[in-house]
Amino acid sequence: MSAQLPACQLLERFYGQSANLWPVAPPADAWLQAHSTAMISGDVALREYWASGGKAASSPFDAPFIQQAGQVVLFWPKAHQLGIWWLTWLCHVLPENTPLDVVGEHQGGIKRVPKILSELGMRCDKLDNARRCSLFATRTVAMEQPDNAWQTFEALDLKLVSHPGVFGHGKVDEGTRLMLESIETSLPKKPLNVLDVGCGDGIISAWLAARGHQVTAVDVSAFAVEACRRTLAANQLSGRVLESDVYSALGGEQFDLIVSNPPFHQEREITYSPSARLISEAPNHLSAKGQLVLVANAFLPYPDVLESTFGGFETLADNRRFKVYRAAK
Repeated sequence: MSAQLPACQLLERFYGQSANLWPVAPPADAWLQAHSTAMISGDVALREYWASGGKAASSPFDAPFIQQAGQVVLFWPKAHQLGIWWLTWLCHVLPENTPLDVVGEHQGGIKRVPKILSELGMRCDKLDNARRCSLFATRTVAMEQPDNAWQTFEALDLKLVSHPGVFGHGKVDEGTRLMLESIETSLPKKPLNVLDVGCGDGIISAWLAARGHQVTAVDVSAFAVEACRRTLAANQLSGRVLESDVYSALGGEQFDLIVSNPPFHQEREITYSPSARLISEAPNHLSAKGQLVLVANAFLPYPDVLESTFGGFETLADNRRFKVYRAAK
């Protein structure tokens, strides 16, 4: 576990070692986990981390919703529309007038929170400010279930459903387009058993399912999983969609093809760990002669991992900004 994060340092400064928190959308932080009764997150990896410490961890899509003890603290996300969704959702599921704190880094937009709270008809009191972070207090007000954050748009002859915070929200990523173009003619005509890792809003899964392939889609984000399910349904396509930290939910399952446009950002942090796992563990999930195809920013250090894992690979496409790699078992 890395050093304590600035926002958590601010919480420790304000609440002290007697802190009894119920964090919402928190980062991975050992102090925070130790001083929380439970947590809520759309990230299955973070929920598993909290659960490993014996703490209750739930998704906002879990039903029924079970209220836990502790001071509710929302960690303000990089995507402001997602932050507004969290505020609205908390007002919907919690009793009116429940104390709610909001914390975040200045570079992440926490300074906009007082204005956002005012627009939602919620009070705002500044509690503390340190480590280039701010902590605000508010209380919940009566609100309806938030559903207007979902956005539907069309691309590549498909209807796509997306949500703030989901990769590529409201548009198709340039790298995804390049990857799909590069495999359009190279995929076998027979149906394949395909795994889409980091499915996002489901564009890759829907594109493959529309061509007759049997698709399993996984993502660490509950928002992405719900978006992918909605995208498949909007196009009358079938597929299995699971919350999974890379391959964690798949056991020993194997696939003819694994495809991915793996993210390398978690909020404002750059991390290659999930992508390295995607590549290094791929042979365990590929059938005989199975292939891994992924697209990545050209500067990312994936060729070395591909070489060490597969003993070789080929570059299917390169537009200088993105490269599409293929490796075979």
